[in-house]
Amino acid sequence: MEIDPFIFRFSIFILAIFVGYYVVWSVTPSLHTPLMSVTNAISSVIIVGAIIAALAGSSENIFEMSNIFGFLAIVLAAVNIFGGFLVTQRMLQMYKKKKKK
Repeated sequence: MEIDPFIFRFSIFILAIFVGYYVVWSVTPSLHTPLMSVTNAISSVIIVGAIIAALAGSSENIFEMSNIFGFLAIVLAAVNIFGGFLVTQRMLQMYKKKKKK
């Protein structure tokens, strides 16, 4: 009996969702900022791949599916990166000592 490659890859994807959920939510708050930094680094690699996908294909038709999905991936990864930096800055502000007047 042969397993369909789509079902095999889809089951790995679903398992990765569960593992990622439990890994991220079990992180202590003191490790949250380094985790966000790693997430930003991964998103920057995703942007490189998304740029390649957005520029793939012929120059005659820029509205092919790979170009549209590549552009969408660029936008979503950029939101993730900048949002991650904002969250990281906010977390670091929480650890600073407050000045007494």
